Amino acid sequence: MNNNFRFSILLSLLLASNLAFEVYPQEKKNTNDLRSRYFVAAYIWPSCHYDERFGNMLWPEGIGEWEVIKKGTPRFDGHYQPRLPLWGYEMDNNPKVVEKWIDVAVNHGVNVFVYDWYWFDGGPFLESALNDGFLKAKNNSKMQFYIMWANHDLKRNYWNVHKFKDDDSLLWDGAVDWENFKIIVDRVINQYFKQPNYFKIDGKPVFSIFSIENLLESFGGSLEETRKALDYFREKVKQAGFPDLHIQWNQGGGSVMSKDAAGRFSQRVKDMGFNSVAMYNMGGLDEDYLVYGANSLKIRAQMDSILDVPVFPCVSIGWDDTPRFPAKGKKDVVHYHNTPVSFAALLFKAKEYADNHPDQPKLITINAWNEWVEGSYLLPDMLNGFGYLKAVKKVFGNKDD
Repeated sequence: MNNNFRFSILLSLLLASNLAFEVYPQEKKNTNDLRSRYFVAAYIWPSCHYDERFGNMLWPEGIGEWEVIKKGTPRFDGHYQPRLPLWGYEMDNNPKVVEKWIDVAVNHGVNVFVYDWYWFDGGPFLESALNDGFLKAKNNSKMQFYIMWANHDLKRNYWNVHKFKDDDSLLWDGAVDWENFKIIVDRVINQYFKQPNYFKIDGKPVFSIFSIENLLESFGGSLEETRKALDYFREKVKQAGFPDLHIQWNQGGGSVMSKDAAGRFSQRVKDMGFNSVAMYNMGGLDEDYLVYGANSLKIRAQMDSILDVPVFPCVSIGWDDTPRFPAKGKKDVVHYHNTPVSFAALLFKAKEYADNHPDQPKLITINAWNEWVEGSYLLPDMLNGFGYLKAVKKVFGNKDD
């Protein structure tokens, strides 16, 4: 890509960000009107604590994935590794830490946390970040939350290459059987959906699912059986007193699909009865953040054109998962133009998309609140300080701010 084209992208995004800062501030509106508010939801990766259930199986040092994050190494000149959190290596299941998170998030325009939630080997994994951190935070009534079931497989060396070296054998399978699915349904309804600040759309608790392939595998690869399982989930939610369940397909990024792939995707969304589609990261990865962002807008436009359910825009802060992968280098890292200003410009584009879809809730997701190990986080660090949080506030803050 030539420099003139890159400059044109940067110029257009900068113009957009200036508009976002000065012309289109969020007005104070009725907080009970779901479609007049902006819901800015940041994903939370709950790995930075000691997991009681599996002990030191993955992270022997007892500090969760901080162990890996602290061992990040630069792969090229100017590569920012290891990442240095401004507030130090705090445990994400400490309610005092999460109270600080909530205050700074709400003060900067983030009002929903989306917790990655795991179920491996017949039980929960890393659940303490939500149970002991967020739900025991004294100020959690300020913040809504919902769950993204991160039902992906896990290889042994994926989350700790220092311990498992070249052992890429499967540690856990993200698929479950009917018995475990029923346990999961009961657990999330009673433990989470019934919390007064669980995020709902039209009174329906939102439940996001990351791996549709593993969801299908859980029920023999059958669309019909998978639909039966999701309908079972809906009925249990109704029996618990809710009007229904809002099931969200989490696409997890990706790229522009071929015509055939797009057709299969939209048909699956319809056949399994999903209520919306969101993304874990914005997709279209490139070394240049501006190209990354431009690619993501094309992906969003395609999904919007082929789906009959709401598509909720996602904006990523960056990408750098080199601490997990020794073989990765410069081409695998977003390292050009990834600044709070460029991020703000893409936030403005997401806000604009939400405004242009008045019939759906104005939900925008951000990757992420604390994905330190993947180089995408809103939390303040030693390089950008509060820059990314301030970008959210500029785009979504009240006029008086």
